[in-house]
Order: sequence, then structure tokens, then C-alpha cells
Amino acid sequence: MHFTADFIAETYQLGSGPWAMTPVTRGALGQIWRFSGNGSSWAVKELLFGCDEEQVSQEAALRQAAEDLGIASPRLFPNRHGAYVSHVTAPSGGSCVKLYDWIDGAKADASDPGILDWFGRTMALLHTAGQGASVTPDSWYERCPQDVEWKALHKQVRQAGLPWAEALGRFIDTSAAELAHWVTPADPGDLVTSHLDLQPQNVLVGRDGPVLLDWDNAGVTSAEREFARAVYVWSGGNHVDTDSARQLARAYRSAGGGATIKGPQSFSMLFATALNFVYVQAECAIDQTVTAAQREFASRQVVASLRTMPGLEVVSRLAAALDAVR
Repeated sequence: MHFTADFIAETYQLGSGPWAMTPVTRGALGQIWRFSGNGSSWAVKELLFGCDEEQVSQEAALRQAAEDLGIASPRLFPNRHGAYVSHVTAPSGGSCVKLYDWIDGAKADASDPGILDWFGRTMALLHTAGQGASVTPDSWYERCPQDVEWKALHKQVRQAGLPWAEALGRFIDTSAAELAHWVTPADPGDLVTSHLDLQPQNVLVGRDGPVLLDWDNAGVTSAEREFARAVYVWSGGNHVDTDSARQLARAYRSAGGGATIKGPQSFSMLFATALNFVYVQAECAIDQTVTAAQREFASRQVVASLRTMPGLEVVSRLAAALDAVR
């Protein structure tokens, strides 16, 4: 941790405390802390690899537009200077932090028809709120590593002696090329500003209903591709439940969502993000400028991701199952 409880209290003008800071969960980009005292709690998100302040502005604007349409989400608080992100400097290195409402709730059950209905409606509302985008999507969603890049990285991984080097090599020779074939630029006429990380783990069900968390990736994307990726994730991934997929799609359509899945090409964003995630985590795992804990975390992410890489046959089956849901 690069900051103290006193830093948070002073930066966000929360008073004198006493305050407690408790680690909650670690993600690929940062750490969540529970900051509490005086009968109140907040969520502090520490971004370990810096952040794009323009992207944070997009997050704040979309979250507000979504709230205006009835989508519940944790508030993102400005600091005493009016900024939504605060920079921390420390002898051991710096980071960025953001402050949100703390949300108590249970994990969303993606097999619950009521949750699927809520999520389908929510995605449709997000696409309504984000209509009219014209900025080109980030390359994370539009491009993936090329064969020469994979081969160079694999050589470094082998030299580092990491135990998953052979598995990475087999992946590069098979699935990576197969999925990369479907990664292409999005149709400029289909762009929306949206959440971009619509997974069940980013939904908590509180006493007042579901709450959508983790808006850090908010930005421009293809509505069709976000819809396809979300349907895949929410209907079980490679263990797809087509009934769940149809229920979600019907709820999305009933709430005014216009995206449709046309075939494997609709899953370009799913493939790009999955491939890019493996690549950057493998890079991090051999990066001697980050901490040993960060390298170990990245190694675990590579192993887990290789086991759950989307399958072309699965998305083809999913597209066929949804063909009647128009």
C-alpha cells in the first residue's frame, strides 16, 4: 500500500477518524481496500499501474448517465480538488486511488432468471445512455498480438524458466492464431460508450437489488461486440447454457437493446480481450521492474486464462441458439 488512511481522509475531506483500512480483493490492475470509521465505509481502489485521467472522466460521465436511467452503482467521489483520481507518491513507488461508496451485498447468481432479466435490461439501458459515440475504440478491444510478438514473448518466458512456458507455446501454435483471425476493427456505425467489463463478478445484490460495480474500463466499443461478450460470460462461458443466453437476450431486446449476434465475428471483442490479457500478464510475469508478488499474481492469471480461453465451437453454438431472438 502506497498510502495511509490519513491520506485518504485528508484528500477526500472525511474528517478525523479514527480510520481503518482493510484489504478486500486484488484484481489485475489494482487492489480494493475497505476504508471505514465513524460508522461509515467507502471502497478505495488503488490502481497499481497508473491510470488515464481522461478515461476516468468517461467513467464518471457514463456512471451518472446510467444512474439517471435507473442503474444502481457506487458513487465515484471527487477529492478536495474536484478530481476523480488522486495521485500517491511514496519512496517505494507511486499509485493512483479512487474513492467509491462501499456496497454490501451477495455475489450475483448468473443462473437466476431474475438476475439475467435485470442484466439484459441494464445492458440495453447502458447502450441507450452511451449512444452517439464517435471516438475509435481502444486497441485493447480491436487488436491482438501478432504471431511474431507471441513468439518473442514465448522465448523470454522460456528463458525465465516459468513452469507454464510449454502450455503458452501450445496455445500460441493453436488457439491464439485461430481466435486472432476474428479480431477486426469495429463498425463505426455501431459505437457506444459503455461499461466494457460486464461480468457477474462486477454485480453485487444488495438489500435494494443488484448494483453494477467496476466501471474502470468505461469507454467506446461496439454494442454488438459488448453484447456478444456479455452473453458468453453470463451464460456460462465455455460451459454455455443456451436457455440462460436466450433469457438474457430477450430481456435486452425488450428493453430496447438493438445489438444482435451474427456469428463468430460478433465475438471479436471477447477474443481480443482474452488474447491481450494473456499477453500482458505473461509480460508482467517476467518483468523485473515490478514486485515479486505482482509477477506471481500475473503467472497465476496466465495459467487460469489459458484454461478458460473462449472456444470457437462454443461461440458458434451460442450464435445459432440466439438466431431466433430478434
